[in-house]
Amino acid sequence: MSGANMLVALLLIGIVARSNLIATAACLLLIVKFTNLNPVFHLLERRGLEMGLLFLMLSILVPLANGKISEREIIYNLTSLPGILAVAGGALATCLNTQGLQLLKIDPEIVFGLVIGSILGIVFLHGVPVGPLMAAAVAALFTKAIGVFRR
Repeated sequence: MSGANMLVALLLIGIVARSNLIATAACLLLIVKFTNLNPVFHLLERRGLEMGLLFLMLSILVPLANGKISEREIIYNLTSLPGILAVAGGALATCLNTQGLQLLKIDPEIVFGLVIGSILGIVFLHGVPVGPLMAAAVAALFTKAIGVFRR
């Protein structure tokens, strides 16, 4: 199946699954492909993850920037049990994401399984796609857990 056919299939899956992110991404890539803007593929491949994380971080920090969250609230939340657990969760997530990034570097083809898994999670589990890096982190965790049991 060609790249364009795969993108059309993802577009249809995104529409059926009511996932605007998947449908929009597939549609944009089809536009890039059919308009021969090949340098855009290179840019997205090299910097797409960073750009996506930048926009995610911007959206998360907007309440801080526009004054909806005060310094006092931040300090209170960091010293409360949920805040301490959030710090621990953030630290653990970044550690796992490092493992996911290493998995993607070792086996870049795994990204297709991650995308299919994300689509299945959206359609059947009503999940929210947070990107292939976190999915790779969970896959790396599963891989290591299975490796431990094989000994």
